[in-house]
Amino acid sequence: MNRRKFLYQAGLVSAGTIAALGTHGWVARTPAANGRNRLIVVFLRGAVDGLNVVVPYKDEAYYEARPTIAIPRPGESGGALDLTGGFGLHPALASLVPLWQQKSLAFVHACGSQDVSRSHFEAQDRMESGTGTRVAADGWMNRLLGLLPNHTPTHAVNLGESIPKSLMGKVSVANLPLGRVANAAVAIDRPQISAAFDRLYGGTDALSKAYQEGRQAREKLLADLNAEMMEASKGAPSPVNFASDTKKLARLMVRDPGIQLGFLALGGWDTHVNEGGSRGQLSNRLKPLGEGLATLAQELGPVYKDTAIVVMSEFGRTVKENGNGGTDHGHGNALWVMGGAVKGGQVYGQWNGLTESQLHEGRDLAVLTDYRDPIASLLQRHMGLSKAQLSKVFPGFTPQSNLALV
Repeated sequence: MNRRKFLYQAGLVSAGTIAALGTHGWVARTPAANGRNRLIVVFLRGAVDGLNVVVPYKDEAYYEARPTIAIPRPGESGGALDLTGGFGLHPALASLVPLWQQKSLAFVHACGSQDVSRSHFEAQDRMESGTGTRVAADGWMNRLLGLLPNHTPTHAVNLGESIPKSLMGKVSVANLPLGRVANAAVAIDRPQISAAFDRLYGGTDALSKAYQEGRQAREKLLADLNAEMMEASKGAPSPVNFASDTKKLARLMVRDPGIQLGFLALGGWDTHVNEGGSRGQLSNRLKPLGEGLATLAQELGPVYKDTAIVVMSEFGRTVKENGNGGTDHGHGNALWVMGGAVKGGQVYGQWNGLTESQLHEGRDLAVLTDYRDPIASLLQRHMGLSKAQLSKVFPGFTPQSNLALV
């Protein structure tokens, strides 16, 4: 490794605009010459299941496809929280209901990228590039940063396994690596217990061999699943303690009006196994996510009215559950939009239902709204970009829908 690469990875070479928030994110600093409007992006790495986040509970095909993991209808035990009379919110996100009722939270369903690779890495890179089906050298947020009036890079640092693609570009950033996310363990994974069982079943009899083979298989499977989850998450931490980082971000933005862009990444959404319905793996992640977003809104206080928050993921998941009680890589998803100026209390976008004839490749929610459409609306109406500037953020893209989100 050459010295420059070493110093860059160590976070010692940069004229960056990124400041550390803790374990989850980064903030971009610029003088607020164009008012004090802010934009925060929360990226859920690993492909969150949007159909179990914003539940189409009037669609019978949803329940037919998900006999064990579907979220029950509103009013039933563990049921969705009614939003529109046709869509409901996962009950683990109850902390966000006040924002919906205040009309500062909205969703865009059947939304996403036109990328059809089903690869976490390709889909994330293309989405963060903002350039359609190709990967650019820079990210759309970095290009946005360069367009904000009088932006002046300041020395700063971010925490993460790597600088997010969204913020890569001409504006340099420095970074320090994150700690690894701990896996949930069962009793046999505890060293004292596993050692005792290893001694007990250390022989050559059939039971001992069965135990030994089972232990080896479990270790191998856990290692494989953990590797896939971590790769899909690109080192982003789980939502645990997310609220503490959103509180830091909010307080930083309240104190410093020059901070106009924020980026936070959360991993752990690749729910191939034991996704669960109103309880389970997905629920356990959604609850701290919702609480963190509610904390962000609360701590921003009066600044919340000048802030737009986008929650996005690289793609959705299959309509049908798989044989492991989970879902596999899909296509369309639900994009979230929050903020004091947002026209919330609505589920935007075209919805054609979940009958097989309406599905992408007969298995996935189709993408009927390009994810750049709602973001473009925010950039123009909220951040004040012109059409010419928007074309620099999303080169080659022409908005197809006029989503008046703000």
